[in-house]
Amino acid sequence: MTNEELILERLGRIEAQLAPISQTASGIKDLREDLIPLSGQAFRLMIRELEDVESGFQLEDLLALLKRTLRSVKHITFTLEQLENVVDFATTIEPLMKSAVPQVINYLDDLEQKGVLRVITAMLDVRAKIASAYTPEDIDQIGDGAVALLGLAKKLADPQAITFLEKISELPSKVDLANAKPVGPFGMIGALSSKEARQGLGVMMELTRAMGQLKNGGNSSTAKQVEPIA
Repeated sequence: MTNEELILERLGRIEAQLAPISQTASGIKDLREDLIPLSGQAFRLMIRELEDVESGFQLEDLLALLKRTLRSVKHITFTLEQLENVVDFATTIEPLMKSAVPQVINYLDDLEQKGVLRVITAMLDVRAKIASAYTPEDIDQIGDGAVALLGLAKKLADPQAITFLEKISELPSKVDLANAKPVGPFGMIGALSSKEARQGLGVMMELTRAMGQLKNGGNSSTAKQVEPIA
């Protein structure tokens, strides 16, 4: 191979290597030609937009913001880390929320079907009516009365009191008022001949003895049992 052929071969290889560079340069030139009009439009648009903030923007403010940002890099980093934790927490709890929200909705719907929510609304309306009808002082007095009534309810919870009240509640069903007849003194003496009448009179005497304690506040000792009158 002659020198001329070697030179031509090398020139061919150099030309082949320079061809991509030439194409890249041509592409960059075309891109620059395309960007020049766009950059001009963007520059003019930026100028128009900055005219709106020209009166409220000072370069010193930008520099102060930049310095403040540089001084707060640690705080910004900490904030970003906490934001990542919040995102991780939200990502973790999202499946639970997807399953919990329908359950809560079903639970509230069940309460609505049972009328619980309407009862709560009615109770709130009652509280509003009480607040409009009574003063705070009246509510305090009502509260004191409620406490006293609770004390009475506690006393009525005694087994003996419950038994007594149960027996008293059974009396109306055992009394036949249609057969009640006038009774005079002799009739009363005759009625005492029955065991039930004598027992009833004994019960009345026991109640009378117990009611006598009301005069001194009910602090005396328990009345003695009264024997049935013979």
